[in-house]
Amino acid sequence: MKDTGVGIPKDKLKHIFDPFYTTKDKGTGLGLFITHQIIQNNKGNITIDSDVNRGTIVKIRFTKS
Repeated sequence: MKDTGVGIPKDKLKHIFDPFYTTKDKGTGLGLFITHQIIQNNKGNITIDSDVNRGTIVKIRFTKS
C-alpha cells in the first residue's frame, strides 16, 4: 500500500509495532502490534517505509507454502 500523505517521522516509525505505542488521543496502540504478530505467526513480514511530507509505503509479504 502506498500513500502520498504527511508521512511518519523516523523517531515515531521505529516504535510503530511496539505494544501500546500510539500518537492518537484515543488510541490503544494495539492495532499495528496485533497486525504485526498475526503476519509473523503466518510466516509473513510487514515493513513500513515513510518519508515526512512524501508519504508512506507498507509492504506485506508471505512465504509460499
